[in-house]
Amino acid sequence: MIWETNGGRSSRRESPEAQVSPWLGVTLHGTDISSESSDGEARKASGGGGGEDAGAMQQETAPDNTASEEARQPKECFLRQPKKTKTEKAKTKKRKKKITEILAKSEPKPGAPEDLQQLLADYYCSRRSVIELEELRLPESCFLQANDLTHSLSSYLKEICPKWAKLRKSHSEKKSVLVLVICSSAVRALELIRSMTAFRGDSKVMKLFAKHIKIQEQVRLLEKRVVHLGVGTPGRIKELVKQGALLLNPLRFLVFDWNWRDQKLRRMMDIPEIRKETCELLEMGILSLCKSESLKLGLF
Repeated sequence: MIWETNGGRSSRRESPEAQVSPWLGVTLHGTDISSESSDGEARKASGGGGGEDAGAMQQETAPDNTASEEARQPKECFLRQPKKTKTEKAKTKKRKKKITEILAKSEPKPGAPEDLQQLLADYYCSRRSVIELEELRLPESCFLQANDLTHSLSSYLKEICPKWAKLRKSHSEKKSVLVLVICSSAVRALELIRSMTAFRGDSKVMKLFAKHIKIQEQVRLLEKRVVHLGVGTPGRIKELVKQGALLLNPLRFLVFDWNWRDQKLRRMMDIPEIRKETCELLEMGILSLCKSESLKLGLF
């Protein structure tokens, strides 16, 4: 508010900054009076009638204050662990040792008769009863002295069959052999045939494997001439026995190429297919011949 004097007369004029607010009262020179003071004056003017409105306002604002306090309180949180990918699981999985790593830390152990007994028991344990498994067990007397890893095939055959010259001269039956050597592959069979030159002499040797040789050709040769030695794989030998082209009764010595290992350091009985065919071949009459002691088994 500004007072002006004009010729001795005074007059009152409101400043432009002063404005009257219908809600908050009078504002003087741009300064607002708070709502609390206007509410207090209103309560005084009305004789305290606005107390109920203030109480209602406080009740309405109370929940908001509580909510804000709850928001300010620290909350417990849990961090989720990231899921492992397949590659990470594969890395954390324990790696199975290879046979090359095992053999690198241990010396080679020659095969023993008990190894063949255990092989038959493990193969037929889920297929036979306890009584049938006992019938598959071979007598100790049917086993020859095993190779102690110092023999060649020729020296080993000379040791287990010292009377070979006499035995081969008395053999005249076709479709049969006196000595049968079982190995894991055709390549290995050729190596064994070459290594037994010092033992065989003039004896007839026949290749009994499937690679590059048809079974009809092998049947024809067995029917045509007398063979003393046979070297081959259990799968082809089993098929020849099954067809009746190879008779087992004249057989005197059955030798397994037990201790030799291939490029993957596997023995012949470590290969599932060879193990299966060998067990089936043994059950096709060889076990009964061993029990009758007419056939001897050797582990080379």
